[in-house]
Amino acid sequence: MAEATVTGAERIATAFEAAKAEGRAALMPYMMAGYPDRETSVAVAQAYAESADLVELGVPFSDPLADGPTIHAAGTKALEGGATLETAMEVCRDISERIPVVFMVYSNMVFAHGGAEAFAERALGVGAAGAIVPDLPLEEAEPVREAFVAAGLALVPLVAPTTPAERRARICAAAQGFVYVVSTVGTTGERDQLPPELSDLVVATKADAEVPVAVGFGIGTPDQAAQVGEVADGVIVGSRLVRAAGEAGGPAAAADAVGAFLRDSRAALSG
Repeated sequence: MAEATVTGAERIATAFEAAKAEGRAALMPYMMAGYPDRETSVAVAQAYAESADLVELGVPFSDPLADGPTIHAAGTKALEGGATLETAMEVCRDISERIPVVFMVYSNMVFAHGGAEAFAERALGVGAAGAIVPDLPLEEAEPVREAFVAAGLALVPLVAPTTPAERRARICAAAQGFVYVVSTVGTTGERDQLPPELSDLVVATKADAEVPVAVGFGIGTPDQAAQVGEVADGVIVGSRLVRAAGEAGGPAAAADAVGAFLRDSRAALSG
């Protein structure tokens, strides 16, 4: 009898469950493929696989609507260095056997490379667990979701502070893998304080969702990660780590810098 295939959604669920069994929220760092160069991005990915529970892997894109200055600049530099969708696929392949990888990819990159089915096939081939497509609205997501489900991949939706309650419920009903809660209005980036209303948004989203709820945007310190981890199932850290990778000065130094931050964040999440 052939061995049953584990889907991306199941791999994601297992990662969240393992973190919960340790009494903490799952830690999900973001990285930009190809930044500041391919060698360094591979080293960062390997460091993530050592200390995180899941990885959010950014695909460089010229016109990102959700990215703040740090990640936008990282994407621009990656593109200038020759990074492509294939670069992200290669980084995913390097670590996907060790840790679930979820692409952060804009819809243009999905549709311009053969459409959702072709993208899903390529992502499956490198071991990805799913993808977040931040500019894909609920009303247009079904064909992409169907293609992903057929390939065994999760299509992870986003919920924002401005999402009406009824719409949030519909988004959560269709969610796979986890629901990505955007902590604040605006783009990605480090912030001094988390919004006071975030806890209520997470609680409301968890009431609507049958999958874990993770929070991203604005989490830049281990203490902030711990604050979010008190209410959310997962914590996503992006700009802080992208900045560390870019400032480190080489692959080994970048791996050391992001690894230290992740270890500190994991310890903070464990309380």
